[in-house]
This record gives sequence, C-alpha cells and structure tokens, in this order.
Amino acid sequence: IIHLIKYLLFVTRAVLSWVPVLSWLPHYSFRENAIGDLISGCSVGIMHLPQGMAYALLASLRPVYGLYTSLFPVLVYFIFGTSRHISIGTFAVISIMIGSVTEKLGPDSNFMGNGTNGTVDYDRRDAFRVQVACSLTVLTGIFQILLGVVRFGFVVTYLSEPLVRGYTTGSACHVCISQLKYLFGVKPARFTGPLSLIYTLVDICRLLPETKVPELVVSLVALAVLIVVKEVNDCYRQKLPLPIPIELIVVIAATIITHFCGLTSKYSIDVVGEIPSGLKAPQAPDVTLFSDVIGDAFAVAIVGYAINISLGKTFGLKYGYKVDSNQELVALGLSNTVGGFFQCYSVTSSLSRSLVQESTGGKTQVAGVISSVIVLITILKIGSLFEDLPKAVLSTIVFVNLKGMFKQFMDVPTLWKTNKVDLLVWLVTFASTILLNLDLGLAVSIVFSILTVIFRTQLPRYSILGHVSGTDLYLDTDTYKEVRAKEIPGIKIFRSSTTIYYTNAEMYLEALQEKSGIEIGKLLTQKKKRDAKLKRTQEKEKKKAKKEAKKQNKAISHLSNGTFSNESEMNERRVSAGQKRQSQGNGVESLTETPTNGRVNWAYQHDVTVSDSDSDTGGHINTQASHSGDEEKATHSIILDISTTSFVDTVAVKTMKNIFRDFGEIELDVYLAGCQACVVEQLETAGFFSESIPKSRLFVTVHDAVLHILHKLGRGDSTLLSFTYHLLLLHIVKCSCPPFLSGFVLHHSDVTSRGQTVCHLPPPPPILRRLAVQLHTIGRHWSPPPSVGENAPP
Repeated sequence: IIHLIKYLLFVTRAVLSWVPVLSWLPHYSFRENAIGDLISGCSVGIMHLPQGMAYALLASLRPVYGLYTSLFPVLVYFIFGTSRHISIGTFAVISIMIGSVTEKLGPDSNFMGNGTNGTVDYDRRDAFRVQVACSLTVLTGIFQILLGVVRFGFVVTYLSEPLVRGYTTGSACHVCISQLKYLFGVKPARFTGPLSLIYTLVDICRLLPETKVPELVVSLVALAVLIVVKEVNDCYRQKLPLPIPIELIVVIAATIITHFCGLTSKYSIDVVGEIPSGLKAPQAPDVTLFSDVIGDAFAVAIVGYAINISLGKTFGLKYGYKVDSNQELVALGLSNTVGGFFQCYSVTSSLSRSLVQESTGGKTQVAGVISSVIVLITILKIGSLFEDLPKAVLSTIVFVNLKGMFKQFMDVPTLWKTNKVDLLVWLVTFASTILLNLDLGLAVSIVFSILTVIFRTQLPRYSILGHVSGTDLYLDTDTYKEVRAKEIPGIKIFRSSTTIYYTNAEMYLEALQEKSGIEIGKLLTQKKKRDAKLKRTQEKEKKKAKKEAKKQNKAISHLSNGTFSNESEMNERRVSAGQKRQSQGNGVESLTETPTNGRVNWAYQHDVTVSDSDSDTGGHINTQASHSGDEEKATHSIILDISTTSFVDTVAVKTMKNIFRDFGEIELDVYLAGCQACVVEQLETAGFFSESIPKSRLFVTVHDAVLHILHKLGRGDSTLLSFTYHLLLLHIVKCSCPPFLSGFVLHHSDVTSRGQTVCHLPPPPPILRRLAVQLHTIGRHWSPPPSVGENAPP
C-alpha cells in the first residue's frame, strides 16, 4: 500500500508539472482575480483583432488567418503555460519570418493563369501559402516539444541579450520595408535570399512616382492618430483606468469611412476583402513540405522561445513566481502544433499586449481565455464587417507597434560605454539580419556570439599577485599598486582570470613563464648542457685515474726490484700524484655541489663560457653568474592560484603535470591554491596526484600556501605571522579561553575607514607564533583521504 501511495503521488506530481492549469485553477480566487482578468481579457481581445489581421499580412496570408492564430494557441497555452501575464498570439518578428518562407516557396510566378493576360491565380497561391505556413508551424512546435522534453530549455542562454535585441531590431527593419508597399500603394517585385531587403527597398524607391495618393493620405492620417493617442496612453498610464483602444477605433472608423464613401470603387484603395464567417475544420499539414522548411522551423522555434521566455521571466521576477523554462518550451510547442492543424501560423508572446494585460489588472491566464472569446465572437459573427478595411490602415498599426523595437537602436551608445564586445555582437547580428535575411542572419549571429565566448576564454588576463600588508589578501601587483600589493621575496603567485582547458592551456604555460620571468625551456636546456659537460668531465677524470693507477702499479713493481733511493723517489712521486688527484677531485666536487637551498640557480640563465682547452683537458668550467641576486630574492616557489577554474580537462591536467615536472627539474617547488572541490575530484580522477605531486602541494587559500613555504624555509615573515597571531588571539579571546592568556590585554582599538575594528596587540610570544604557523600550515590545510565519506568528523 505504501508503494502504491508513493507511486500515485509521483504520478500526480508529474501530471501537475506537465499540466500546470490543474495546480492553480482549482484554487482560483474569483473575489481577488475575476474582475481584473475580465477587464484585461477584454482589452487584450480588442488588441488581438487589429494586430492579428495586420500581422497576417506580414506572413503573406489573408487577415482572417491572423484571427485564427489569436484564438487556438491562446487556449492551449492557458492549459500548459506557466506564466500568468504574457499574451500569446501573433508577433511581428515571427510573422515576418513566416512570410519570408511562404513567399520563397510560393512566389507569384508559380501561380500564373493560363490566359493570355498572365494574371496571378491568387486563390491557389494563398491556399498553398497557408499549407506552407501550417506545415512550418507544426514542425516548429515539434522542435519545441522535443527540446522541452529533453530539458533543453537552457539553450536560450546561448542567445545573449545583445544578440536577441540586435536580431529583433534587424527584423523590425524587415517588417518596415515589407509594409511600405501598402503605405504607398505600389506593388514591388518579390525578392528572397541574401540582400533581398536591399533589393526590395531599391524597387520601392523606383516605384515611388507611381504612388497612390489616396492610400498615402489614409496611411498618414491613421499613422498620425495612432502615434498621438499612444503617446497619450503612455503619458497618462497611471491616471487612465484603461488604455484607449485606439487601434480598434481606427480600424472601425477606417472601415466605416471606406464603406460609406466608396473609396474602394472611386480610388481603388486596396482593402482586406472577404473574411469568411465561422471556423474551419482541422486539417493535417503537408508533411512533404517538412524537408523544405526544416531549417526555418528550427530558427522560428528558437527565436519564438527566446522572446517568450524573456518576457515570462521578466513578469515572474516582478511578481515573485517561477516560470519553468522547459515547461514553457512544451507549452509553446503544443500551442504551435495544435494551432497548425487549425490553420494557424507560429506564435509567441507580444510585449505590447502583455503590458496591457498586466497593467489592466490581469492576474492569471484566464484573461487569455476571455480575449479568445472576443476573437471567437468576431470570427463567428462580425468578421465580415471588416471586409472594407484598407490594408494601409493595418500597415500603420504594424508601424506604430514597432516603436519599441526601434528604440533598441539606443543600445549602441550604451554598449559602447559599457562593453564593446557586446556592442560588436549587436552590430554583427543586426548587419547579418539586414543583409543575409532572417534565417541566415540568425545562424551567423549565433556562431559569432559563440566565437566571442571562445575568444574571451582564450584571451584571459594573467597576473602576478602580491601581498597586502596586514591582511591575508593577495592582489594583482600591476592593478593594485595604490594599496601596495607587493610580491613576497622568492615566491611567485600566478593567477588566470578564467578556467584552464584545452583552448588556453598552452597560453597559460607561456604566460606563467613570461610573468614569473622564468624561461623554463632555456633553463632546462642549459641544465642539460651543464649536466652533460659535468658527465664528460667525470669520465675524463676516471680515465686519468685509471692511467695513474697503471703508473702506480708499474712503479710498485719497479720499486720491488730497485734501490732505496729509487724507492724514496717513487714515494715522493706517489705523494705528489696523490696531491694532484686530490686537488682535481676537489675541483670536481666543487663543480657538482651547487647548493641552492630550494632556489633557482640563476647562473643557468647566463651564458656559460668554457674554453676549448678546458673542454679538451678536463679543466674547470668558468661560469659567469650574476652574484647580485641574494638568496632572499631568488625564486624558490611558485603558487598557482586556480580559484577561477571551474573545471579541468585532460589537456589542462597534462599541462599542470608538465609544470610540476619541469619546474621541479630546476629545483622550483610548485603549489596549487584555491582549488574548488569539483576540480579536486577531477584531478584525482585524472590521476594528477602521485609521489612526485603529493596532495601536500594543495592548499585551500594562497595565504595558507605562503605560510607553509615560509615555515618550511624557516624564515617566517613577521608581518604575515603577526597577522595570523592576531587573528588567533582575537578568536581565543572571543571564545573566553582562560588562564595562560590572562596576561595579554587589548590596549586600545581604532576604527578604520571601512568601519572595521582593528585591535593593536602586544608582540606575540614565541609559543603563540609557532602555534599560529602550525594552524595555518597544517590545521587549515588538512583534507580527509579519499576513503573518508561526506559525514566524516571535521
């Protein structure tokens, strides 16, 4: 029974996560939310009517399909969506992306009549474009559902804000150019592919002498009214209970004037035309078109989701509720997939409608259902009343709603001041969208944005850290000169500003050598030459020793048969030979013993001059080393601060091993500091630690590593140890540790400019100095063996 209950609870949670409406609709408060949702739903529904018909023209479809798109997807999102305030439906950028595909696959030239006049069969052309739009929409929805099911909602993170804003700004330019033909009443040729926007603009300019003045007048009047009233709505947003529905007012007024004044018959003004009443039966998409629209479908899926989730996250943060990115993908995908069967094209959220829904008191997606009811009534009963609506009026509505996108041009001076790399992404995205069309422009902008990330990680900032006196801080010596961050004699602390991995591992090694001033390749080469020279010298000495031994043997045999005088002479010769051999042995010993006390022998970095006679006769090597650098300044330790590293790959591990090996060969100790727990696990898995690289070289902080090195060399820095002692003493006093500290008192305390209390303490006694060193070099650095579990005692 317990297992059955657990299973039922699991299924319930899964159903509620996939169908969010079941989690909030049963708890819907009519008293708190009903009035606000009703008002905002009516307001958004009124906006859906003109925007749906206008944006359908952008998709190269008849206006009624924009009304269908404002109905079915909204109902689906009501069931599966997680945002309470966004308004799903038609949107200019998505509409123009759909229109570019429908015009590319269904150009007018493919539907020419069989008559001698060669007119276009508009009915057959429009029917085919609807099939293309529906197939594209269904495939877009499938992509979004699959990405949501595999929890791939984070894909939108690769679309940075400068990229999205640059892309929408470029798309707004496409929208503008596509609507100029309705404003001027001209019919330019249709172009597709790269530079199609430029060709279209040139053709419109060529046709300007053929402008229809009546349509231009209608456009200008409607444009002026819309701009003025929308500015009034913005200025008096707090005082007006509801924004003035100027778009619907203009649509109704233009329809009435056109109908009763006979503008269509007198001046040949282009109008919407027939709007069939009622809903169409669902129809399966043409799957044979999937192969032609698969690339465009993926682009529409990504852009639509990016716009939708950005708006949803904005309202979620404002009102304190969670918007599930993966569920939003599924909800948007289902809205598109279901909508595609009902003659709808791809949808996303609209900023203008979402702001109206939020500002008029909308609290839930019930407002979306109410707006759908408004659209449904229009389709069923009053849709035919808009047949005399001029298309020029719809185009002006599109123009005015692009105001927010054109304001994004102000991003350019802002990004110039803040981040020039983001500015470059914005400009490249905008330019590629303008020149290469929407699909190729999006692909190029994403690739370029990823390249900027790669370049940033490949060109990090490398620095040598210095100690700030009186603290445990270690800062860049070049950047923080004003706080007197100074290098500790004999210790080089090296840090990179980014993660070490295969793309920058080689640069890390080169920067380490450059910043530390240690040319490892040159030092190793000179050390090998020195060792080889030493080996040759020793071999020559061995040969000479053998010759001397032979001579001695001969002398001994001769002495056994010789006179006393000859014996004494040979003894003298043997003594002199022994003295000579001893002096030569001393020379060799002085050559082999190069005490460094753990420091780099800087003589390796200077040319070693050896005369030809010396090399031939086995004489002493004359090294011209600089004797100005004393032992305190000679580098003996390297600390690699890898606190900025979040992961390591096999190339990074090999590079670190090479650093330990190469620097170890020239008697330099290397330490790691600030290593994150996940990085330590990766190093252990890769077999980084060994007898040559023990875990004792790993420290929690740079300060711990420095104290360990100073203690190891037996010359602890008084400032560092005094600071450590003060911290220790303050901690002991705080914890009321008794007896033996009763003689130590705090003389007085000052308050620094940061408001921190600095206690001036007496000089620490030797026992506490040693205790402080032990705490920092052993206690704080202790780490459990790999076999110890997470619940091990500290």
